[in-house]
Amino acid sequence: MKKFLVFVVLSLILSSSFASSNESIKKDGFLIPTNKWKDRIKIDEKFEVNNPKDKIIIIYNHGSDVNDVKSKDCFWIRELRNWAQLAGNKINEKEIMIYIHCQGKLEGDLGSKLGKIGMWMKKWEGPYPGTSKMDRRVEGNLEVVKKFTDLGVPRKQIFISGHSCGGWATLRFTAKYMDKVGGGISLMPACFWNLSIKFKVKKVGYEKAMEKFHKKYPGMAEWRQAQIDIIKKGNAPILIFTHPMDHFEGLTSDWMDDVPNFKRIVISEKKKINGKSCKTAGSNWEEPLIKAHIIDYADCFMHYHPLIKEYIASRIE
Repeated sequence: MKKFLVFVVLSLILSSSFASSNESIKKDGFLIPTNKWKDRIKIDEKFEVNNPKDKIIIIYNHGSDVNDVKSKDCFWIRELRNWAQLAGNKINEKEIMIYIHCQGKLEGDLGSKLGKIGMWMKKWEGPYPGTSKMDRRVEGNLEVVKKFTDLGVPRKQIFISGHSCGGWATLRFTAKYMDKVGGGISLMPACFWNLSIKFKVKKVGYEKAMEKFHKKYPGMAEWRQAQIDIIKKGNAPILIFTHPMDHFEGLTSDWMDDVPNFKRIVISEKKKINGKSCKTAGSNWEEPLIKAHIIDYADCFMHYHPLIKEYIASRIE
């Protein structure tokens, strides 16, 4: 009987802790605006924009737990809550619409050869052979942008955004196609594994950590640097959020300070923003923020909504 009770308790704990695993969204569509942060997340799949000249479109790109291969999921309920709160807001009498863009089925030429986890934890020699998943994500966003401009949305009122790999896609897209959109909002950009932790950047310093990275994974390191060079050259006027405790690129993002037109916000508090403790939530659960990499999923991140709207306003004027 005791063993049974222990089993039941553990089952309840696990089901609560990992509830988000059953809350993925695998489709494109518009986020329905919510009145409260924990309101139910709903998606409108109809690709329609009424009064397009009076709308601001933010195309949101998801992250990925793999790099260059297909992924099973696109979005999580918890990552869309802040965006649903931003949807419906108005800037200069123009209404914000959030369009989530699922690209999980895309795959890179190299990723298809290296297997399930793509380039992560695989040693290969550069340069990248062929077309990468990231390249395809960039072009996929361009197709969506064109659909919106064809509907009559002015290009300056279209913004690319994304978290993690989606944030990196935002950097790449705006470096290449800034003339097609009004701007970009990149959240915790990263798509090259947990560099900060894996190579102990805090302990050994950035230079030594990158030397180890290049030595152990030369192809991926070379490919990452090639993309950084492209992004720097693009010098796009975009808004970027990073956190030093982000285990992916938290301590490897200072190169962004060398890009004159970048506006980077470094969130300095551990698991708080403006003194407010952060929490994330699915459809039927809530918990304190665990990882800095997803601080933009947390309720405390709404502190930056006025800054995001200020940035958008500066770009559409």
